[in-house]
Amino acid sequence: MSPNGSDRSPRRTMRRKLPQALALGLVIATATGCSANDLPRLGLPSPVTKEGPLVLHMWQGSWIAALVVGVLMWGLIIWSVIFHRRSRTKVEIPAQTRYNVPIEALYTAVPIVIVSVLFYFVARDESRLTQTSAKPQHYVNVVGFQWSWAFNYENTENPDPANTNAAYEVGTPAEAPTLYLPINETVQFRLTSRDVIHDFWPVNFMMKMDVVPGLVNSFEVTPTSYGTFRGKCAELCGVDHSRMLFNVKVVSHDEYEQHLKELRAKGQSGAVPSGITGIEGEK
Repeated sequence: MSPNGSDRSPRRTMRRKLPQALALGLVIATATGCSANDLPRLGLPSPVTKEGPLVLHMWQGSWIAALVVGVLMWGLIIWSVIFHRRSRTKVEIPAQTRYNVPIEALYTAVPIVIVSVLFYFVARDESRLTQTSAKPQHYVNVVGFQWSWAFNYENTENPDPANTNAAYEVGTPAEAPTLYLPINETVQFRLTSRDVIHDFWPVNFMMKMDVVPGLVNSFEVTPTSYGTFRGKCAELCGVDHSRMLFNVKVVSHDEYEQHLKELRAKGQSGAVPSGITGIEGEK
């Protein structure tokens, strides 16, 4: 019996609560709505570009490293709790390990090794993701503004409005624009902004980059899956930031060319000047 008169010992209480905690953990793990195909991605969307799996593998590798460290730490904690509790050893004060140079050196070396390995893979993959070619198959100048996007097709960071082979599309917060891209063809995005910092994020491309006034950022992708995918601004940029959305539609090469032809037929040939949207009603 415990000192307060109850026959509920702490050990018995822990035995009763352990199944409840395990059941709760099982419910949390199975109630996320994820299918068996979603589970290996660990919360990331399906990649739809040639570069996307690189980000996914880095994400999965980081989780594996974290789980290995976590299981090791949990194991040591549980082992200490079970085999070094006072009721088992009858020792009032266990052996102390302070000033143990080998253990302290191990505590220092292991985190350095873990961080160094993660840094190496992050730096390697980042250099690949931000690498651009001198002559991609297509250029798209992306102009961010409060609070929507303009897409200048077949133009660089200094679009030429007189270029009759190019075309453009401008969205509004009320009507999100759709960015058309040809499948299996390299597209280089040249990102510019006319006002504040935005962030261009086609979600399933597994890649996003800041759109900074006065600075041209760029990255390349090669879409590998047909379909329409969501995009958004990932940088808080003002009152209508949440409405700064766009769609990305991956189509065949012929459909891409036909879309540009339709834009030019509507009078949207040439380009919106980089960083200037020219929306009707704006001054």
